[in-house]
Amino acid sequence: MSKVKENDTVQVHYTGKLTNGQIFDSSLERDPIKVTLGQGALIPGFEKGLLGMEADEKKTITIPKEEAYGDVQKEMFHEVKKSDLPGDIKPEVGMGLMAKSPDGRENELRIAEVHEEHIVIDANHPLAGQDLIFDLQLVSIEA
Repeated sequence: MSKVKENDTVQVHYTGKLTNGQIFDSSLERDPIKVTLGQGALIPGFEKGLLGMEADEKKTITIPKEEAYGDVQKEMFHEVKKSDLPGDIKPEVGMGLMAKSPDGRENELRIAEVHEEHIVIDANHPLAGQDLIFDLQLVSIEA
């Protein structure tokens, strides 16, 4: 039976959990993801965990933060004046915001602090600083 190797295209079901058991994402209620390895579409630890798997194999992997979304970076926190926010937003800690970068990409931000005149936004990935656990089920390896 063939095993997953670099540059293979695979279909995989997954359930992603934090180390406290909280599920943050799962493909089980939808189609499996289809991805070609080696193209940077997956975090490194997820891709590494798929290598060597066979079709229909299931396993659980733990991905250290260094192979996931890295450490929380202090330089990704920025102050924004409340007056610069759209008028219909009442900022609250944890609230998600979208911002467009100059090249047109959308970036997901979170409000980390709310002060009288400004807020502090966090542009780190929401899972930065976290070790992650994934339950994997390899559906297929495509030729």
